[in-house]
Amino acid sequence: MGRIPTSVVAASGLVGGYGVARWTKQRPLGGVALAAAGAVAARQWARSAGAGKATALSGLYVAAFAGSHPLAKKVGAWPSVFAVAGGVALASWAVERKA
Repeated sequence: MGRIPTSVVAASGLVGGYGVARWTKQRPLGGVALAAAGAVAARQWARSAGAGKATALSGLYVAAFAGSHPLAKKVGAWPSVFAVAGGVALASWAVERKA
């Protein structure tokens, strides 16, 4: 079985973390899903693009999570989560493509 693209891992962490928190009504459980996917993505970014770019992409992942909250007040929760997940996935793809 091949490696799952890091852009998919990161986007899935953001979408899945929110989904788990919403459906279980347990925000900490959503945080576990978010953190687990973030850790996997960070490790893959470090291997494919180097430590510096992995740090930058990890920061973007955290910023996307934080930024989805105020954005949700303007566009709704799910659209916000999908927007930030798409942005992180696109950035991940672009960085790894050039690595």
